[in-house]
Amino acid sequence: MKRKKVSLLATLLVVSAIFTGCSFTGGDSKGASSGTTGDTGNAAQTASKELRLSVESEIKDLNQWAASDDVSFTVLNNIGEGLYRLDPKNEPQPAMAESSELSEDKLTYTFKLRADAKWSDGSPVTAADFKFAWLREMDPKTGTNGYSFIMTDYIVGAAEYAEGGSADKVGIEAKDDKTLVVHLKQPTPYFLRLTSLAPYFPMKEEFVKSQGESYALSPQNMLFNGPYTLTSVDAASGAVLEKNAGYWDAANVKVDKVDVKVIKEKSTALNAYKAGQLDRVLLQSSDVNASKSDPGFGTGINFRTTYLQFNLKADGVSNINIRKALEYGFDSKLLADQVLNNGSKAATGLIPDQMSATGGKSFREMQGDLITPDAAKAKSYWEQGVKELGKAPKITMLVADTSETKDVATFMQSEFKKNLGIDVAIDTKTAKARGQLMDNSQYQMAITAWGADYDDAMTYLDLWANHTPYRGNYENPKYDKLITDAKKETDEARRIDMLLAAEKILTAEDVVVVPIYFGGYSYLLSDKVEGLDYHPYGNPVDFKYASIK
Repeated sequence: MKRKKVSLLATLLVVSAIFTGCSFTGGDSKGASSGTTGDTGNAAQTASKELRLSVESEIKDLNQWAASDDVSFTVLNNIGEGLYRLDPKNEPQPAMAESSELSEDKLTYTFKLRADAKWSDGSPVTAADFKFAWLREMDPKTGTNGYSFIMTDYIVGAAEYAEGGSADKVGIEAKDDKTLVVHLKQPTPYFLRLTSLAPYFPMKEEFVKSQGESYALSPQNMLFNGPYTLTSVDAASGAVLEKNAGYWDAANVKVDKVDVKVIKEKSTALNAYKAGQLDRVLLQSSDVNASKSDPGFGTGINFRTTYLQFNLKADGVSNINIRKALEYGFDSKLLADQVLNNGSKAATGLIPDQMSATGGKSFREMQGDLITPDAAKAKSYWEQGVKELGKAPKITMLVADTSETKDVATFMQSEFKKNLGIDVAIDTKTAKARGQLMDNSQYQMAITAWGADYDDAMTYLDLWANHTPYRGNYENPKYDKLITDAKKETDEARRIDMLLAAEKILTAEDVVVVPIYFGGYSYLLSDKVEGLDYHPYGNPVDFKYASIK
């Protein structure tokens, strides 16, 4: 599922943008005048510390084993909680788990649950609740959201169980009510970060089974163990969350109520923000320049890279010099600054800015820039490729029918015309149809994207070790060995060196993909709001640390 569909963050589809978020390094204290308003809820908001947000799409499903949309996962992240939770600095901190121990071989985690970890019905959260929930996510009959890979890729016996094997052979042990032991296939330095994701949340088996098909259809059919409980929800209009008094860390939850409204048009949401009816809003590109002088203006990034994927078996682009010409033949900084104008940044490699590496440095800092536009080089490579092929190839770029992707494709088309003198055709399809064509190897090159599931370069680089048409039919034994060895390596510095080498092969040497831009967004934030946390991966939006002045 992981290799064909988008990642968890990609399916969460820039929820940090949808929720108009702060800089991912923590709650942004920059404020904006919220304006005047006739909203009669303002006095109540001051007294009850209410946070008012908007989302652009419906709340489709709050069953964590079926939920697959951005908004649903964000609600789940705040009414539920896993073993660990990301803090404002994006570091995993003990949540339902009080502590964890890792074996010397780095293959076994032992988690001790908090004595005061409780469900909203007052019953304790137990190790068995985690085992039940995780097995249900892995089981294709119940885990229908497509995210079983986030467990089966890592836990012993999980992939076999998902294929119909025995649950008894899955490496999850509920030793007692407060002790959970997890056995991994290989060292996974980011495993604690994975446990912060919604698919890893616990659920009480007795309660779920008692609700039957009604489970998660309304707040009355749900249990909560997060900082908030759900008091009302309507898929089309929104949801209301209220502080969970029984939450283990309730003393540090400062906002009493979060009102999430479904507002599908950005212009409507901006008007509501200006009228004082929302506390923050995502800006569409056309409103960015006019908003930059506002003290509440800010930008944020996501660990999401949009890139050009070549099909190495397709005519024309099977030639590496043609691929290099296209790699050097457009200026992604011009694209980010003048076309997107939304906080996105020109990509200088596949791995996005500020993704962690080792020694306190980011992966990009360690690697440096791999991608730099150069029209002269592009022209030279194109001429060499044409000479090798015997004629100039006709190039078609497959793209999804979203407004942003179409803008990107049009820009690149004009750049290729200017710098290479070629006419690249644009083939626009629905996202589903584009994916099917790529799965069937029926494309030359396509604009696509990947969003990180966790804060490690492996979330990107292992995709091209699977040799699928979607990933360009790429096969390189040297690349595969780097990925395989990195997954087994226990020395972190050596592991990162392997991943650095893999990225260089993929983008600079074999030119399998051409990174275009790193995702970003621009927003306005009310000066009443502090500590509203947005993470660039995983569950992006966290209300727990927010406060209202």
